[in-house]
Amino acid sequence: MGPPLLRLAFLTSLIPVARPDTGFEIANAAILDALRAAGHEVVAIGFTRPGEVPVDRDHAAVVAETDIENAVVSPGRRLRWIAAALGSGLPVSCAKLRMAGAGRLVEAVRANGPFDAIVLNSVMLPGAFPELLSLGPCVLIEHNIEHVSARQSAGHARNPVLRRLFRREARLLEAIERRLWQQVRFVWTLSEEDRVALGPALADRSAVLPLVSSRQAAPASAQEPVSEPSHDVGLIGTWTWTPNFIGLDWFLRAVCPLLPADITVAIAGRLPAGMATVPRGVTLLGRVPEAEAFLRSCRIVALSSRAGTGVQLKTVEALQLGLPAVATTLSCRGFATMPGNVTLADTPAEFAKALVARVTASRAGDRQRVDGAAFLARQQQALSQGLARGLAAARGDQR
Repeated sequence: MGPPLLRLAFLTSLIPVARPDTGFEIANAAILDALRAAGHEVVAIGFTRPGEVPVDRDHAAVVAETDIENAVVSPGRRLRWIAAALGSGLPVSCAKLRMAGAGRLVEAVRANGPFDAIVLNSVMLPGAFPELLSLGPCVLIEHNIEHVSARQSAGHARNPVLRRLFRREARLLEAIERRLWQQVRFVWTLSEEDRVALGPALADRSAVLPLVSSRQAAPASAQEPVSEPSHDVGLIGTWTWTPNFIGLDWFLRAVCPLLPADITVAIAGRLPAGMATVPRGVTLLGRVPEAEAFLRSCRIVALSSRAGTGVQLKTVEALQLGLPAVATTLSCRGFATMPGNVTLADTPAEFAKALVARVTASRAGDRQRVDGAAFLARQQQALSQGLARGLAAARGDQR
Protein backbone atom coordinates (compact mmCIF):
# COMPACT_ATOMS: atom_id res chain seq x y z
CA MET A 1 0.00 0.00 0.00
CA GLY A 2 1.47 3.33 -1.07
CA PRO A 3 1.53 6.62 0.84
CA PRO A 4 -1.78 8.47 1.17
CA LEU A 5 -2.79 10.87 -1.59
CA LEU A 6 -2.88 14.51 -0.59
CA ARG A 7 -4.89 17.62 -1.32
CA LEU A 8 -2.37 20.32 -2.13
CA ALA A 9 -2.38 24.08 -2.69
CA PHE A 10 0.19 25.14 -5.30
CA LEU A 11 0.84 28.86 -4.71
CA THR A 12 2.48 30.55 -7.65
CA SER A 13 2.92 33.98 -9.17
CA LEU A 14 2.01 32.52 -12.60
CA ILE A 15 -0.56 29.73 -12.92
CA PRO A 16 0.30 27.42 -15.85
CA VAL A 17 -1.53 28.21 -19.09
CA ALA A 18 -1.83 26.28 -22.35
CA ARG A 19 1.25 27.88 -23.91
CA PRO A 20 3.87 28.61 -21.22
CA ASP A 21 6.11 31.53 -22.18
CA THR A 22 9.07 31.36 -19.83
CA GLY A 23 11.30 28.76 -18.22
CA PHE A 24 9.63 29.51 -14.90
CA GLU A 25 6.23 28.64 -16.38
CA ILE A 26 7.54 25.47 -18.06
CA ALA A 27 8.98 24.38 -14.71
CA ASN A 28 5.67 25.13 -12.96
CA ALA A 29 3.76 23.01 -15.48
CA ALA A 30 6.22 20.12 -15.19
CA ILE A 31 5.99 20.02 -11.39
CA LEU A 32 2.20 20.36 -11.37
CA ASP A 33 1.84 17.61 -13.98
CA ALA A 34 4.06 15.29 -11.92
CA LEU A 35 2.09 15.93 -8.73
CA ARG A 36 -1.19 15.21 -10.48
CA ALA A 37 0.23 12.16 -12.26
CA ALA A 38 1.06 10.77 -8.81
CA GLY A 39 -2.63 11.02 -7.95
CA HIS A 40 -2.62 14.09 -5.70
CA GLU A 41 -5.39 16.68 -5.98
CA VAL A 42 -3.69 20.01 -6.63
CA VAL A 43 -5.32 23.45 -6.72
CA ALA A 44 -3.13 26.12 -8.36
CA ILE A 45 -3.67 29.49 -6.69
CA GLY A 46 -2.12 32.72 -7.91
CA PHE A 47 -2.10 35.06 -10.89
CA THR A 48 -2.39 35.00 -14.66
CA ARG A 49 -1.49 37.59 -17.25
CA PRO A 50 -4.46 39.57 -18.60
CA GLY A 51 -6.46 37.50 -21.06
CA GLU A 52 -4.79 34.19 -20.23
CA VAL A 53 -6.71 31.16 -18.94
CA PRO A 54 -5.34 28.37 -16.68
CA VAL A 55 -4.77 25.16 -18.57
CA ASP A 56 -6.76 23.30 -15.87
CA ARG A 57 -9.54 25.75 -14.98
CA ASP A 58 -11.33 23.25 -12.74
CA HIS A 59 -8.34 23.09 -10.41
CA ALA A 60 -7.21 26.72 -10.39
CA ALA A 61 -8.11 29.81 -8.40
CA VAL A 62 -7.07 33.04 -10.14
CA VAL A 63 -6.55 35.75 -7.56
CA ALA A 64 -6.08 38.46 -10.19
CA GLU A 65 -5.17 39.03 -13.82
CA THR A 66 -2.09 41.22 -13.81
CA ASP A 67 1.28 41.78 -15.42
CA ILE A 68 4.09 41.33 -12.90
CA GLU A 69 7.08 41.26 -15.26
CA ASN A 70 9.24 44.39 -15.53
CA ALA A 71 9.65 44.02 -19.29
CA VAL A 72 5.96 44.37 -20.13
CA VAL A 73 4.75 47.13 -17.79
CA SER A 74 5.03 50.90 -18.02
CA PRO A 75 7.81 52.88 -16.31
CA GLY A 76 5.12 54.39 -14.09
CA ARG A 77 4.10 51.00 -12.74
CA ARG A 78 7.72 50.02 -12.13
CA LEU A 79 8.17 53.24 -10.13
CA ARG A 80 5.06 52.43 -8.08
CA TRP A 81 6.49 48.99 -7.34
CA ILE A 82 9.78 50.54 -6.19
CA ALA A 83 7.93 53.07 -4.02
CA ALA A 84 5.87 50.27 -2.44
CA ALA A 85 9.03 48.24 -1.81
CA LEU A 86 10.84 51.15 -0.16
CA GLY A 87 7.78 51.95 1.96
CA SER A 88 7.26 48.37 3.12
CA GLY A 89 10.85 47.22 3.48
CA LEU A 90 10.19 44.38 1.03
CA PRO A 91 12.17 43.39 -2.06
CA VAL A 92 10.59 44.82 -5.22
CA SER A 93 9.87 41.27 -6.44
CA CYS A 94 7.76 40.68 -3.32
CA ALA A 95 6.21 44.15 -3.05
CA LYS A 96 4.61 43.95 -6.51
CA LEU A 97 2.98 40.63 -5.59
CA ARG A 98 1.78 42.13 -2.32
CA MET A 99 0.15 44.96 -4.30
CA ALA A 100 -1.47 42.53 -6.76
CA GLY A 101 -2.84 40.11 -4.17
CA ALA A 102 -3.49 42.21 -1.07
CA GLY A 103 -6.73 41.17 0.58
CA ARG A 104 -7.25 38.31 -1.91
CA LEU A 105 -4.43 35.77 -2.01
CA VAL A 106 -4.50 34.53 1.58
CA GLU A 107 -8.30 34.61 1.49
CA ALA A 108 -8.29 32.45 -1.67
CA VAL A 109 -6.15 29.83 0.06
CA ARG A 110 -8.52 29.74 3.01
CA ALA A 111 -11.62 29.63 0.79
CA ASN A 112 -10.32 26.70 -1.26
CA GLY A 113 -9.02 24.74 1.72
CA PRO A 114 -8.45 22.83 3.80
CA PHE A 115 -5.21 21.44 2.36
CA ASP A 116 -2.95 18.67 3.57
CA ALA A 117 0.06 20.75 2.51
CA ILE A 118 0.91 24.01 0.80
CA VAL A 119 3.50 24.11 -1.98
CA LEU A 120 5.18 27.53 -2.07
CA ASN A 121 6.38 27.92 -5.64
CA SER A 122 9.40 30.23 -5.06
CA VAL A 123 10.10 32.53 -2.15
CA MET A 124 8.37 35.59 -3.63
CA LEU A 125 4.81 34.85 -2.48
CA PRO A 126 5.70 33.81 1.10
CA GLY A 127 8.05 36.80 1.15
CA ALA A 128 5.12 39.04 0.24
CA PHE A 129 2.61 37.16 2.42
CA PRO A 130 4.41 35.60 5.43
CA GLU A 131 1.01 34.70 6.90
CA LEU A 132 0.83 31.87 4.35
CA LEU A 133 3.13 29.85 6.60
CA SER A 134 0.36 29.64 9.22
CA LEU A 135 -2.20 28.05 6.88
CA GLY A 136 -0.78 24.52 6.81
CA PRO A 137 2.39 22.44 6.47
CA CYS A 138 4.53 24.16 3.84
CA VAL A 139 7.14 22.95 1.36
CA LEU A 140 9.18 25.34 -0.76
CA ILE A 141 10.39 25.20 -4.37
CA GLU A 142 13.58 27.20 -4.94
CA HIS A 143 13.66 27.70 -8.72
CA ASN A 144 16.82 29.73 -8.13
CA ILE A 145 18.72 30.83 -5.08
CA GLU A 146 17.16 34.23 -5.57
CA HIS A 147 19.55 36.38 -3.58
CA VAL A 148 22.51 34.97 -5.53
CA SER A 149 20.83 35.82 -8.84
CA ALA A 150 20.07 39.35 -7.60
CA ARG A 151 23.68 39.81 -6.51
CA GLN A 152 24.88 38.68 -9.95
CA SER A 153 22.48 41.15 -11.57
CA ALA A 154 23.91 43.93 -9.41
CA GLY A 155 27.40 43.07 -10.60
CA HIS A 156 26.28 43.28 -14.23
CA ALA A 157 24.25 46.50 -13.93
CA ARG A 158 25.88 49.51 -15.57
CA ASN A 159 23.35 52.00 -14.17
CA PRO A 160 24.34 52.94 -10.59
CA VAL A 161 20.69 53.28 -9.48
CA LEU A 162 19.87 49.80 -10.79
CA ARG A 163 23.01 48.47 -9.13
CA ARG A 164 21.86 49.82 -5.76
CA LEU A 165 18.36 48.40 -6.26
CA PHE A 166 19.73 44.95 -7.11
CA ARG A 167 22.03 45.04 -4.06
CA ARG A 168 19.06 45.94 -1.87
CA GLU A 169 17.07 43.13 -3.50
CA ALA A 170 19.86 40.64 -2.80
CA ARG A 171 20.17 41.65 0.86
CA LEU A 172 16.43 41.45 1.57
CA LEU A 173 15.90 38.25 -0.42
CA GLU A 174 18.73 36.52 1.43
CA ALA A 175 17.05 37.28 4.76
CA ILE A 176 13.69 35.99 3.46
CA GLU A 177 15.20 32.84 1.95
CA ARG A 178 17.21 31.88 5.00
CA ARG A 179 14.18 32.38 7.24
CA LEU A 180 11.95 30.30 4.97
CA TRP A 181 14.48 27.46 4.77
CA GLN A 182 14.10 27.09 8.54
CA GLN A 183 10.31 27.52 8.65
CA VAL A 184 9.17 25.08 5.95
CA ARG A 185 9.18 21.32 6.32
CA PHE A 186 11.10 20.65 3.11
CA VAL A 187 12.92 22.53 0.33
CA TRP A 188 13.09 21.45 -3.30
CA THR A 189 15.74 22.88 -5.61
CA LEU A 190 16.15 22.35 -9.34
CA SER A 191 19.86 21.55 -9.22
CA GLU A 192 22.22 19.74 -6.87
CA GLU A 193 24.41 22.84 -6.73
CA ASP A 194 21.54 24.85 -5.28
CA ARG A 195 20.65 22.08 -2.83
CA VAL A 196 24.21 22.10 -1.50
CA ALA A 197 24.03 25.90 -1.23
CA LEU A 198 21.20 25.52 1.31
CA GLY A 199 23.81 24.34 3.80
CA PRO A 200 24.37 21.15 5.82
CA ALA A 201 21.44 21.87 8.14
CA LEU A 202 19.06 21.30 5.21
CA ALA A 203 20.73 18.12 3.94
CA ASP A 204 17.97 15.87 5.28
CA ARG A 205 15.14 18.28 4.42
CA SER A 206 15.90 18.95 0.77
CA ALA A 207 15.90 17.21 -2.59
CA VAL A 208 16.46 18.03 -6.24
CA LEU A 209 13.59 18.08 -8.75
CA PRO A 210 15.05 17.21 -12.18
CA LEU A 211 12.79 18.89 -14.71
CA VAL A 212 11.23 17.90 -18.00
CA SER A 213 9.42 20.08 -20.50
CA SER A 214 5.98 19.40 -21.86
CA ARG A 215 7.60 18.30 -25.12
CA GLN A 216 8.32 14.66 -25.80
CA ALA A 217 11.76 13.20 -26.30
CA ALA A 218 13.13 13.28 -29.84
CA PRO A 219 12.95 10.09 -31.87
CA ALA A 220 16.15 8.36 -32.88
CA SER A 221 17.97 10.47 -35.45
CA ALA A 222 17.62 7.85 -38.17
CA GLN A 223 13.83 8.07 -37.90
CA GLU A 224 13.60 11.85 -38.06
CA PRO A 225 12.34 13.54 -41.21
CA VAL A 226 15.18 15.32 -43.00
CA SER A 227 14.72 19.05 -43.57
CA GLU A 228 17.24 21.75 -44.31
CA PRO A 229 17.91 23.88 -41.19
CA SER A 230 16.96 27.55 -41.40
CA HIS A 231 19.76 28.72 -39.09
CA ASP A 232 23.24 27.52 -38.26
CA VAL A 233 23.13 28.49 -34.58
CA GLY A 234 20.08 29.11 -32.41
CA LEU A 235 19.55 30.60 -28.95
CA ILE A 236 16.22 30.80 -27.15
CA GLY A 237 15.27 32.19 -23.77
CA THR A 238 13.51 34.90 -21.78
CA TRP A 239 16.18 37.51 -22.30
CA THR A 240 14.38 40.17 -20.28
CA TRP A 241 15.44 38.30 -17.12
CA THR A 242 18.83 39.76 -16.20
CA PRO A 243 20.71 36.50 -15.44
CA ASN A 244 19.66 35.18 -18.87
CA PHE A 245 20.61 38.43 -20.60
CA ILE A 246 24.11 38.30 -19.08
CA GLY A 247 24.73 35.11 -21.08
CA LEU A 248 23.23 36.53 -24.28
CA ASP A 249 25.26 39.71 -23.94
CA TRP A 250 28.46 37.66 -23.53
CA PHE A 251 27.62 35.60 -26.61
CA LEU A 252 26.91 38.66 -28.77
CA ARG A 253 29.90 40.71 -27.60
CA ALA A 254 32.57 38.03 -27.14
CA VAL A 255 31.64 34.98 -29.23
CA CYS A 256 29.93 36.32 -32.35
CA PRO A 257 32.91 38.43 -33.54
CA LEU A 258 34.97 35.20 -33.64
CA LEU A 259 32.55 33.34 -35.93
CA PRO A 260 33.06 33.17 -39.71
CA ALA A 261 30.91 35.57 -41.73
CA ASP A 262 28.92 32.75 -43.33
CA ILE A 263 27.58 31.33 -40.03
CA THR A 264 24.05 32.54 -39.29
CA VAL A 265 22.72 33.03 -35.76
CA ALA A 266 19.04 33.32 -34.76
CA ILE A 267 17.90 34.51 -31.33
CA ALA A 268 14.35 33.68 -30.24
CA GLY A 269 12.50 34.82 -27.14
CA ARG A 270 11.41 38.00 -25.45
CA LEU A 271 14.10 40.66 -25.73
CA PRO A 272 14.74 43.81 -23.70
CA ALA A 273 13.95 47.15 -25.31
CA GLY A 274 16.65 48.82 -27.36
CA MET A 275 18.30 45.75 -28.87
CA ALA A 276 18.25 46.97 -32.45
CA THR A 277 22.00 46.68 -33.06
CA VAL A 278 23.52 43.20 -33.18
CA PRO A 279 26.63 41.71 -34.83
CA ARG A 280 26.58 40.68 -38.48
CA GLY A 281 24.89 37.39 -39.21
CA VAL A 282 22.59 37.64 -36.17
CA THR A 283 18.80 37.79 -36.55
CA LEU A 284 16.50 38.75 -33.66
CA LEU A 285 13.25 36.82 -34.00
CA GLY A 286 11.51 37.80 -30.76
CA ARG A 287 8.90 35.40 -29.43
CA VAL A 288 8.34 32.45 -31.76
CA PRO A 289 5.08 30.47 -32.11
CA GLU A 290 6.66 27.11 -31.21
CA ALA A 291 9.92 26.78 -29.28
CA GLU A 292 10.45 23.19 -30.39
CA ALA A 293 9.99 24.06 -34.06
CA PHE A 294 12.55 26.83 -33.70
CA LEU A 295 15.08 24.57 -31.97
CA ARG A 296 14.69 21.91 -34.64
CA SER A 297 15.25 24.56 -37.34
CA CYS A 298 18.79 25.22 -36.05
CA ARG A 299 21.82 23.10 -36.81
CA ILE A 300 23.32 23.72 -33.35
CA VAL A 301 21.87 25.09 -30.11
CA ALA A 302 24.03 27.59 -28.22
CA LEU A 303 23.63 27.49 -24.42
CA SER A 304 25.54 30.53 -23.22
CA SER A 305 24.53 30.99 -19.57
CA ARG A 306 27.02 33.02 -17.52
CA ALA A 307 24.93 33.80 -14.43
CA GLY A 308 21.98 32.55 -12.43
CA THR A 309 21.28 29.50 -10.32
CA GLY A 310 18.71 26.72 -10.64
CA VAL A 311 18.61 24.82 -13.91
CA GLN A 312 18.42 26.04 -17.49
CA LEU A 313 15.13 24.92 -19.08
CA LYS A 314 16.61 25.47 -22.55
CA THR A 315 19.29 22.91 -21.66
CA VAL A 316 16.58 20.46 -20.54
CA GLU A 317 14.75 20.95 -23.84
CA ALA A 318 17.89 20.51 -25.96
CA LEU A 319 18.76 17.25 -24.17
CA GLN A 320 15.18 16.00 -24.25
CA LEU A 321 14.98 16.64 -27.99
CA GLY A 322 18.41 15.08 -28.57
CA LEU A 323 19.77 18.22 -30.25
CA PRO A 324 23.49 18.98 -30.68
CA ALA A 325 24.70 21.92 -28.61
CA VAL A 326 27.66 23.95 -27.45
CA ALA A 327 27.26 24.94 -23.80
CA THR A 328 29.02 26.76 -21.01
CA THR A 329 29.57 24.75 -17.85
CA LEU A 330 27.05 26.95 -16.04
CA SER A 331 24.40 26.12 -18.65
CA CYS A 332 24.76 22.46 -17.64
CA ARG A 333 24.35 22.93 -13.89
CA GLY A 334 22.10 20.26 -12.48
CA PHE A 335 23.27 17.50 -14.86
CA ALA A 336 25.79 14.89 -13.79
CA THR A 337 26.66 13.79 -17.34
CA MET A 338 26.14 15.24 -20.80
CA PRO A 339 25.59 13.32 -24.05
CA GLY A 340 28.31 13.16 -26.67
CA ASN A 341 26.57 15.66 -28.94
CA VAL A 342 27.09 18.47 -26.41
CA THR A 343 30.44 20.31 -26.27
CA LEU A 344 31.38 22.24 -23.13
CA ALA A 345 33.20 25.54 -23.72
CA ASP A 346 33.70 28.43 -21.31
CA THR A 347 35.91 30.94 -23.13
CA PRO A 348 34.80 32.91 -26.19
CA ALA A 349 37.51 31.29 -28.35
CA GLU A 350 36.59 27.75 -27.23
CA PHE A 351 32.88 28.43 -27.69
CA ALA A 352 33.31 29.85 -31.19
CA LYS A 353 35.68 27.02 -32.22
CA ALA A 354 33.21 24.38 -31.03
CA LEU A 355 30.32 26.04 -32.87
CA VAL A 356 32.33 26.18 -36.11
CA ALA A 357 33.27 22.50 -35.79
CA ARG A 358 29.69 21.36 -35.15
CA VAL A 359 28.19 23.58 -37.87
CA THR A 360 30.77 22.28 -40.35
CA ALA A 361 29.92 18.68 -39.48
CA SER A 362 26.20 19.40 -39.81
CA ARG A 363 26.65 20.99 -43.23
CA ALA A 364 28.55 17.87 -44.30
CA GLY A 365 25.56 15.68 -43.42
CA ASP A 366 26.25 14.70 -39.79
CA ARG A 367 23.12 15.91 -37.99
CA GLN A 368 24.59 14.91 -34.58
CA ARG A 369 21.17 14.14 -33.10
CA VAL A 370 20.49 11.44 -30.52
CA ASP A 371 17.46 9.81 -28.98
CA GLY A 372 16.35 11.79 -25.91
CA ALA A 373 14.04 9.09 -24.55
CA ALA A 374 16.50 7.73 -21.97
CA PHE A 375 17.24 11.23 -20.68
CA LEU A 376 13.50 11.95 -20.39
CA ALA A 377 12.84 8.70 -18.52
CA ARG A 378 15.64 9.42 -16.01
CA GLN A 379 14.37 12.94 -15.41
CA GLN A 380 10.77 11.82 -14.89
CA GLN A 381 11.72 9.07 -12.45
CA ALA A 382 13.97 11.33 -10.39
CA LEU A 383 11.33 14.08 -10.41
CA SER A 384 8.74 11.68 -8.99
CA GLN A 385 11.15 10.46 -6.31
CA GLY A 386 12.10 14.00 -5.27
CA LEU A 387 8.46 15.05 -4.99
CA ALA A 388 7.63 11.97 -2.91
CA ARG A 389 10.38 12.80 -0.40
CA GLY A 390 9.11 16.34 0.10
CA LEU A 391 5.49 15.32 0.46
CA ALA A 392 6.45 12.66 3.04
CA ALA A 393 8.05 15.44 5.06
CA ALA A 394 4.89 17.56 4.69
CA ARG A 395 2.86 14.66 6.12
CA GLY A 396 5.27 14.39 9.02
CA ASP A 397 6.56 11.00 7.84
CA GLN A 398 10.14 10.82 9.13
CA ARG A 399 10.91 7.35 7.76
